[in-house]
Amino acid sequence: MPRLLEPLTLRGVTARNRIWLAPMCQYSVTEQDGVPTDWHLAHLGARATGGFGLILTEATAVVPEGRISPEDTGLWNDDQADAWRRIVDFVHAQGVPIGVQLAHAGRKASTFSPFAGEEGTVPEADGGWTAVAPSAVAFPGYDEPRALTLDEVKALPGHFAAAARRADEAGFDAVEVHAAHGYLLHEFLSPLSNRRDDEYGGSFENRTRIVLEVVDAVREAFDDEKVVIVRFSASDWLDDGWTVEETARLSATLKTRGVDVVDISSGGLLPAPIEVGPGYQVPFAREVRATSGLTTGAVGLITEPEQAEQLLVDGAADVVLLARVALREPAWPLRAAHELGVPWREAPYPEQYTRGAWH
Repeated sequence: MPRLLEPLTLRGVTARNRIWLAPMCQYSVTEQDGVPTDWHLAHLGARATGGFGLILTEATAVVPEGRISPEDTGLWNDDQADAWRRIVDFVHAQGVPIGVQLAHAGRKASTFSPFAGEEGTVPEADGGWTAVAPSAVAFPGYDEPRALTLDEVKALPGHFAAAARRADEAGFDAVEVHAAHGYLLHEFLSPLSNRRDDEYGGSFENRTRIVLEVVDAVREAFDDEKVVIVRFSASDWLDDGWTVEETARLSATLKTRGVDVVDISSGGLLPAPIEVGPGYQVPFAREVRATSGLTTGAVGLITEPEQAEQLLVDGAADVVLLARVALREPAWPLRAAHELGVPWREAPYPEQYTRGAWH
């Protein structure tokens, strides 16, 4: 069996293979109430029937003001949890575990969705709100955020923990703490966006403090037999920004705090000269995995089965997370199984689709 198609067990959760669906915002909550819809059921359900080993939802806000756009999903109330339960049950029926990405967008909140025909911050008159951040430093093109008070920072772990408890009750098998792509927790990590002079700013220990507090709260709130993942931007790709060395150092600490997987991306804090190409973020995953000893996910223009298989064989990562290629090809894992020589009867086909199996 190719490495890519081998199962992976973490705590009490087994993913049937190492091809995982990365979180991808759908901006499709038309009622703007954070409640996932039939679109989310169809989107995530199609990848479950398409053979993915584990599904991760889009960035799901832990508080209303933590949404990237008014059309984002949430998990700050029971109505949202009830709607997620229907999706979780369907994915489970396909034999697939599912996790929810818990997020707070920070200074990149209250922005127009890509479908709105406008860019920038949504005005309050149109359903927007004032974004918050570690410091009152705007992302280019967005309104200036309000700096969080010390009491508000200290309340953040409780918000993430409450969402984790709802995720547990809804049946999710994993939660992913979103500390990447320029959103709130990443904003605390990077000295380019964190200019605080209290216990949450300045030194590495201070800038990483809130991530550790959030992870501790989430781990305590979530079933011990279920999985906690953290997503990082390993590098800001900018001088004086957050670095892969710091990511690896923090990841090593997280291993001692009950984190099971690190999901390694990069960028997003500020516009940066990112050198994009096939597998361009894989070296970050390799370094974090080697330093931390944590199960590690690689992302970033991983598009072909042989490419994905080789990076696992080479020890760069333990799983791959696919995003845009999964939008183009919901059953990518089934093609991968065929191209890597797995007999169709051993590939993760739903019974209803076996007539269309690759031969």
